[in-house]
Amino acid sequence: MFRLSTRSAGRCARAFAAAAFTEARGHASQAVAKAGATSQQASGWGFRAAFAAAAAASLPLAAAASSHEERSFIMIKPDGVHRGLIAEIIARFERKGYKLVGIKVVVPSKALAEQHYAEHKGRPFFPKLTNFLSSGAVVAMVWEGRGVISFGRTMIGATNPLSSAPGTVRGDLAVDVGRNVIHGSDSIDSAQKEIALWFGPDELAAYDLVGKNWVYEL
Repeated sequence: MFRLSTRSAGRCARAFAAAAFTEARGHASQAVAKAGATSQQASGWGFRAAFAAAAAASLPLAAAASSHEERSFIMIKPDGVHRGLIAEIIARFERKGYKLVGIKVVVPSKALAEQHYAEHKGRPFFPKLTNFLSSGAVVAMVWEGRGVISFGRTMIGATNPLSSAPGTVRGDLAVDVGRNVIHGSDSIDSAQKEIALWFGPDELAAYDLVGKNWVYEL
């Protein structure tokens, strides 16, 4: 049986991702051109939002190199940033054994906030959500590991912090539902869309942690 080395497999995966991203970006560029957007508009967040859906369809960004691992989008919201909770939240995911493969500090535009919360568009609380998300800096992250999507949500806690169990991020660090500190993908589908919306493929690192054998029984 023919086997690829880990390094060769990684190169192939990156090459495939780059090709798929280029194709998705090409389709999105055509759509933006038809809509009459300028090149400057297309180069900003509006353009990324425009081709995020196409990129998500072409790039399995929520799937990690190992078939046993997955990726989730985790975001510390403006309230968490202003309260100095970045290190605390990152430490919790690191202590669990998950691997940080992408991180950036962003002040989201209103358009990006609306794309992120697109599923809630038309609901009474939609303006509040988007106004708050675009009100200040957020820390956008991609975490990798086994069960990181579902268990990441468990670590985060319920949407309402007062309903969140002690030991969860919201149960320990938040009180009000409108200031609940953190967001996490709730499914593989949402993880793919959110990662594609906030990150380009070249912004996600592929590497092995030295202590991986102490986290997973390989």
